[in-house]
Amino acid sequence: MTHRPAPTQAPAPAVEMRGIVKRFPGVVANAGIDLDVERGEVHALLGENGAGKSTLMNVLFGLYHPDEGEIRVDGQPARFAGPRAAVEAGLGMVHQHFMLIPRFTVTENVILGTEGPSLRLDRRAAERRVADLAEAYGLRVNPRALVGDLPVGMQQRVEILRALYQGGRTLILDEPTALLTPQEVDELYAILRRLREGGGTIIFITHKLREVAAISDRVTVIRRGRTVGTRVTADTTAAELAELMVGREVLLRVDRPPARPGEPVLVAEDLVVAGGHGAPAVRGLSLTVRRGEIVGICGVEGNGQTELVEALAGLRRPEGGRILLQGKDITGADPHAVRRAGLSYIPEDRHNRGLVLAFSLTENVLLGNADDPPFSHGGRIDYDETEHLTRRLMDRFDVRAPSAETPAGSLSGGNQQKLIIARELHREPDALLAVQPTRGLDVGAVEFVHRQLVAERDQGRGVLLISFDLDEILDLSDRILVLFGGRIVGEFESGRVSRTELGLRMGGRGGDEQPLVA
Repeated sequence: MTHRPAPTQAPAPAVEMRGIVKRFPGVVANAGIDLDVERGEVHALLGENGAGKSTLMNVLFGLYHPDEGEIRVDGQPARFAGPRAAVEAGLGMVHQHFMLIPRFTVTENVILGTEGPSLRLDRRAAERRVADLAEAYGLRVNPRALVGDLPVGMQQRVEILRALYQGGRTLILDEPTALLTPQEVDELYAILRRLREGGGTIIFITHKLREVAAISDRVTVIRRGRTVGTRVTADTTAAELAELMVGREVLLRVDRPPARPGEPVLVAEDLVVAGGHGAPAVRGLSLTVRRGEIVGICGVEGNGQTELVEALAGLRRPEGGRILLQGKDITGADPHAVRRAGLSYIPEDRHNRGLVLAFSLTENVLLGNADDPPFSHGGRIDYDETEHLTRRLMDRFDVRAPSAETPAGSLSGGNQQKLIIARELHREPDALLAVQPTRGLDVGAVEFVHRQLVAERDQGRGVLLISFDLDEILDLSDRILVLFGGRIVGEFESGRVSRTELGLRMGGRGGDEQPLVA
């Protein structure tokens, strides 16, 4: 009698989530999401900000408790009371904003909470364990270094080390490239591939199509709190994924004919602006924006972007240098005077700087415009004319709302951004300051905003674009300036610079790998 070998049972998925529902007051963040993550794969969780990705992973990690649904980890039912229980089950999470103590060393951060009840710590032994683990996964970080002295990319490695030290077999990374230079992104990808080759599983939360193609084996797309599809990455396209994200076909790259720059319209000369602690955040910066061009400023967050924007918009008084708009010195002028001189401003924070959420759309269109016709006549606001104009702007800029009297806070992020752009562009400015204009928007809204910026350029406006999204800078800019340490450390024509060169400059190094500034 011939004995046949018993069939080998396939291993259970690393993570299974079925019908996950998570409600908050007035919002259903997850509306029945399904997710399967196989062992030993990099699985991208793709969707725009607000789609429900981070909420779903916070449910998995025990930070939130699901209202409905089932979770299995390595085939076992799981309902974690908190993150500690999730860690004990082999999960680790690297948050977008790192959970590190700057005054502690790498080793102290890695082992924090894992060394048991003993009052004595064998520091050297702990450092050796951390060093061995870092070496095994190619993380290359000094166990004795103070975390506060490390660049962002190294701090992220410390977070990954901590998750591995705690026994993490499945790592969740939430938008892990948001603060990294292109070189640091490439190094992160190499680390994740090494983890995967060692049998680890990675869930990679992102809204960037480029990242999905670069690192993932499979991708699950979430839209408005629901799973809309899972694909093998190699068998799909960016266009297909973009359509899944927004529910329609999307033009991923805006058509941008060659620029025709004219005379200078916005100029900064030797600008010095203080930061939050009094030390200069902008140090002798000079730039020129001409009519008919988009000048993009790229750099890692925290290198003086906020202070530069506030000085240009009249929100912060410079300590030195001057700002010219159409040849007129507006240095230190208040925001109202800057607007009247011909500058429109699309702020990074649409909730706190761009809109009053409790106000109607009509009232928000009035902001900054109330003194000018057709919004007012003879010192009196013309509400009827303003409401009529708001409706026209809603049609022109595709702002989707029941009426012009709808509160701005009830609109989606994309429609809020369109309302701000409508208000700022209606003024027909000479110069447009656009700061992170597509942050948190779905790819359909991004397409619309990019078209508007190019259209403004083609109508002879000077556009200064400040963005932490390097793809956005590369796609839109006619000239690219690199900001590091409060200074411009590189200027390039569009199409004549590589991502590698930009990344080196963004990290404070030139093409020869030498520091650019002290």
